[in-house]
Amino acid sequence: MLTSGVGPMAEGFVTPRFISMASVSSSSAKKLIQIDVSADTVCPWCYVGKKNLDKAIASSGDKYTFEIKWHPYMLNPSAPKEGVVKKEFYINKFGPRAVQMESRMTEIFKGLGMDYDTSGLTGNTLDSHRLICFAGKQGFDKQHKLVEELCFGYFTQGKYIGDRGFLVETAKKVGVEGAAEFLEDPNNGLKEVNEELKKYSSDIGGVPHYVVNGKYQLSGGQPPESFLRAFQTAASD
Repeated sequence: MLTSGVGPMAEGFVTPRFISMASVSSSSAKKLIQIDVSADTVCPWCYVGKKNLDKAIASSGDKYTFEIKWHPYMLNPSAPKEGVVKKEFYINKFGPRAVQMESRMTEIFKGLGMDYDTSGLTGNTLDSHRLICFAGKQGFDKQHKLVEELCFGYFTQGKYIGDRGFLVETAKKVGVEGAAEFLEDPNNGLKEVNEELKKYSSDIGGVPHYVVNGKYQLSGGQPPESFLRAFQTAASD
């Protein structure tokens, strides 16, 4: 559903964010579709939403030029950097619902051709957001690819989102240069992350959250069709 406000929270997760990716070809005749995505790297619905957004972009028939940018949101800013066992964290946070939520996400991920893996650790996502902001300065395509690889590792391979080695390895995989040196100093990118949290995340109540061309808002794990309708509406303005 396209709204001018914020949609409901998705399965108990609260978050926001922005992304940027260019279409295959650019033309002055095409409408520019700008998408701000607010999300957290440990929110499974944010990854589901990204996969569906990618499907919508791929099926839009090269009608638009896309500019997508990812903005940070932290579901649990006080989460420990050293990480905690993911399964135990979900049980402590959601109680009996944790089993039902895992079962549902397993089916949703299966429908996207992926395995939902709840092994490994979860924890503080600040370093991942610093890295995503850093990647955006080298190109929004790289930023978009980085988010994909970070989420793929965390949600399907049991990688820890706070592990410095995983973050650096993922950055290298998508061509982000200087990640190791950047992450070495905990103050690098901190100002940018805080500014983006304040600008894009302070007024949202659902996760993930999308703003299309600065005015059309969607929240939650939207299907590709919802994004396509948003593109058409924004392009008709």
